[in-house]
Amino acid sequence: MGRSNCPLTHLAGEDELLVRWLNGGPGTRAGTEAYFRQCMEQWVTGGPLRAFGVRVGTQAALAGTIDLRFEMLGLASGQVNIAYGLYPAWRGRGLATHAVNLVCQYATAQGATQAVIQVDPENPASAAVAHRWGFTYATQLPDADGTRFDWYIRDI
Repeated sequence: MGRSNCPLTHLAGEDELLVRWLNGGPGTRAGTEAYFRQCMEQWVTGGPLRAFGVRVGTQAALAGTIDLRFEMLGLASGQVNIAYGLYPAWRGRGLATHAVNLVCQYATAQGATQAVIQVDPENPASAAVAHRWGFTYATQLPDADGTRFDWYIRDI
C-alpha cells in the first residue's frame, strides 16, 4: 500500500492490545484519518508531536508507529515522551527496540536530553522494550484521566 493508504493500514493493524495499551479505544476510519492529518500538520508547523511509521522490508510495509512528544503534561524541560505500538504480525522481532533507538537519536538531534517511556503497569512487553534500551524505572504517575503509568527514563 502506498503512503496515502497509511491510515487504512494503521486501522487494519489495530488489535485488542493496541486499543488497550496505546490508542485508548477502538479506532474509526474518520478518527484515524484525522490523527494522520494532525501528525502531518505537526511536522509542517514544527509542533511538539513527531510521529513516525515503523516500516519493514524492501516493500517498506507499515509495521506500526512510534511518536515523540516534546511537550506533554509532566515532562520537564529537555524531556521527550516516546510511545510505540506494533501490529500483531510484527511483534516479538525487536522492531520496537530498534525504533526506540532511532527516535532517541532523532530526539537528541532536536535538543532533547532525556527520554521518557510511560507504560501501563500491566503491559510487561512495553516495559521490556524500555529495559532493553537502557531505560530505568523512575516513578509511577497518573495521567490526566487518573490512569497510572510507570515512567521509565533514560538520558540520551
